[in-house]
Amino acid sequence: MSELLRCENLTKTYHNTKALNSINLTLESGKIIGLLGPNGSGKTTLIKLINGLLTPTEGKVLINGNAPGVKTKSQVAYLPDNSYLNSWMTVKQIINYFADFFEDFREELAYEMLKKLGINADTKLKTLSKGNKEKVCLILVMSRNAKLYVLDEPIAGVDPAARDYVISTIINNYNPDATVLISTHLISDIEQILDEAIFIQHGDILLHKSIDEIRAENNKSVDELFREVFRW
Repeated sequence: MSELLRCENLTKTYHNTKALNSINLTLESGKIIGLLGPNGSGKTTLIKLINGLLTPTEGKVLINGNAPGVKTKSQVAYLPDNSYLNSWMTVKQIINYFADFFEDFREELAYEMLKKLGINADTKLKTLSKGNKEKVCLILVMSRNAKLYVLDEPIAGVDPAARDYVISTIINNYNPDATVLISTHLISDIEQILDEAIFIQHGDILLHKSIDEIRAENNKSVDELFREVFRW
């Protein structure tokens, strides 16, 4: 395994409020990692910095040694917490758009996952249910052969029955040499697929360890420790 992402003294300030407080973080390839924290903890700010949607106030973030930009966009597959697709387009048109835009997009895989869901590719996005729209967004991201998948709250907006589909889609379709970074506060739903966990609060990294280390050192599950640390 090799280093994939590094944050060095990474700080982001909004109007004199620090969303990220000089964090240092290293992620290796080949891992599924939970970025865990309550709302307002800094998870989305960190994700946007990784994707080049925000500029650091101080410090830096590097992906394979490169600052976020044109080069890293070809290596990072990003699922934001809100839908970004044009609702007037058909699913097929969106797939064609992704296939044209991303060289690593696996079009055959996208159609295969749609078929399993029973979603007709000729259907306009606006006619789909909220849950199916979010599944289409996930399918588009996981159909890329990326080095880093960054998923911001992928299970927050779907019902409990659909969460199993989301989780199976993640673990069955990502490049095993890549890393998946999943931001969520619904720990119990994803704990079983995680290799590592990062606890973040008020812009500070409180913990970054393997799941096995957390369980062995605390004699409790990650979800139990999360609830204790964040008083849930």
